[in-house]
Amino acid sequence: MTQTQPASVARGRLTAAQGTALYVGAVLGTGVIALPALAAEAAGPASLLAWLLLVVLSAPLAATFAALGARYPDAGGVSTYARMAFGPRAAAVVGWCFYFAVPPGATAAALFGGAYVEAAIGGGRATVAVTAVLLMAAVTVTNHAGVQLAGRVQLALAGILVAFLLLAVLLSLPHASAGNLRPFAPHGWTAIGPAAALLMWSFVGWEAITHLTGEFRRPARDLPRATTAAVVVVGALYLGVALATVAVLGSAAAGADAPLGELFAVALGGDARFLAAGAALLLTFGAMNAYYAGAAKLGAALGRDGALPGWLTRGSMAGEVPRRSLAVTATLAFLALALVVAAGLGTRPLVLLATGSFITVYVIGVAAALRLLPRRSGAWYAAAATIGVVLFLLVMTGVYLIWPVAVTGAALLYLRLRGAGRG
Repeated sequence: MTQTQPASVARGRLTAAQGTALYVGAVLGTGVIALPALAAEAAGPASLLAWLLLVVLSAPLAATFAALGARYPDAGGVSTYARMAFGPRAAAVVGWCFYFAVPPGATAAALFGGAYVEAAIGGGRATVAVTAVLLMAAVTVTNHAGVQLAGRVQLALAGILVAFLLLAVLLSLPHASAGNLRPFAPHGWTAIGPAAALLMWSFVGWEAITHLTGEFRRPARDLPRATTAAVVVVGALYLGVALATVAVLGSAAAGADAPLGELFAVALGGDARFLAAGAALLLTFGAMNAYYAGAAKLGAALGRDGALPGWLTRGSMAGEVPRRSLAVTATLAFLALALVVAAGLGTRPLVLLATGSFITVYVIGVAAALRLLPRRSGAWYAAAATIGVVLFLLVMTGVYLIWPVAVTGAALLYLRLRGAGRG
């Protein structure tokens, strides 16, 4: 079957270093400030195996999307690959699942950051909500100025964050105790699966940058370099922080609202709430910055391709700023935040709702790679090695699959109504 590559567009301006920073920001996001504790609560020290599983999975998964992005650079990202492999309906489903996962995901991320600020200065739910609003506003303004500014901001943030997390791990590990790893699986070995599904939040992001592949100066060269560097950095930091959280904090890790703050408190022997709050804000801004950039580009591409209203099309070309799509993403995120704050919901349901959508994107994206990439190439084998794991993680999402199922139904209904309107 002959595949058609998206039409070539103006060359972008992102460098490999900026791309690495965007990857690190997208993947090494808010999960590192909250999920080590949530995973420890779900599976105890055995949660380390869930972290290891996902780090190992990251390499072939990232390689798969990098190969697709280098071969078919387009703002549609995984949606474009799904269209080329399976047709417009699959493309619409992927696009909608990603686009409408960002608002609840951004809400959870902003609330994670707000919780750290509240732990430092007090103020209860009001502080959390105000911090979340300010984070969303700052990310929107940054992306409104264009992807090149977003890339430069991300490059600076990535260096600070990597240094901060390394410091947290290196200073706290001397206080680790082997006794904190026993019993290793207090909730049974079967708890590793649900823990891995929860931790998938920490590893979504490899697909986010596919929407920006057209913005790279030389996608075929820069994407593999950025991906390789990001996999090494993210994997090492996640495993280090997870090990330190369990081995240093022990049973207290499961109840830690701000595990990074607790690690610094142990390491430095004092109150590290303000330091942890600063790190949380940087991590949150970095993750949201990358996702807003990717979602805004995707929305414009979906408008261009007919999967969303054509009004969103402006900004789909490389070098253009998709301000209309960005406005939709930002508005939906603010609405989601208002709903969550009013209802008093926690972040866990938001994490799993968004994660279910992202894993759905992964399943379809990897399946598309198996059709689009040259058979028996390294990237094709990477996709083949990944498909079973992402299907397993999809099943482990459980009841929260209701969100991607609902979004899928809405996408197909939109295409049907649009076709009927034209007829």
